[in-house]
Amino acid sequence: MRVLKTLALILLGALVIPYVLTPFYRTGHPVSTLMVWRHLSGAPVSRHWIDLNAMSPYLPRSVVAAEDAHFCKHHGVDLGALREAMRDAEDGERMRGASTITQQVAKNLFLWQGPSVIRKALEFPLALWIDMVLPKQRILEIYLNIAELGPSGQFGAETASAFAFGHSAAMLSPREAALLASILPNPRLRSARTPGPGVRRLAGTYMARAQVVSTCWRDNRAF
Repeated sequence: MRVLKTLALILLGALVIPYVLTPFYRTGHPVSTLMVWRHLSGAPVSRHWIDLNAMSPYLPRSVVAAEDAHFCKHHGVDLGALREAMRDAEDGERMRGASTITQQVAKNLFLWQGPSVIRKALEFPLALWIDMVLPKQRILEIYLNIAELGPSGQFGAETASAFAFGHSAAMLSPREAALLASILPNPRLRSARTPGPGVRRLAGTYMARAQVVSTCWRDNRAF
């Protein structure tokens, strides 16, 4: 009985810790669970933090256009996109991803990779909480600094830009920003450094979408 109580307390603590930590992530340079895991397992990890307002203005626009067109409107979970994905699945179509940028931040900061019903169940309320306690620009800043964006342990926009194009994310052109957005969420299968026809086609689409992406705030030149 004591062992069960101990295990229950450990489980409860694991569930509560992300909610306690999230308000502290208004500042600092958080890392993802995947970065920690790769480091502990001896795999290469490279990440150099860059503030959102120091990035090229084209990058956040391209990533929002590619990953979460309603980022500025929803509250962490895009119920409309989720319903559309479920309808597609019911019609026999392949299930489309409906994860918002905020959900991906929740997963990357506190949960694990790979498809999992349990992870999704934990991810939804956590995304709502993150959206409640962190500003939109901070959520996007964290995402652009912890997303896996290279084939061999490159994380975040700054390292990815240096790897793919040889310069800082502050200098990304519209095309380069769209190419980085196009390799999400499969940077090991897609390349911004040597883009194939599919990646180039996606980049063209995201460049066009980025021109009309909705704005969230006025104090960042990217929006």
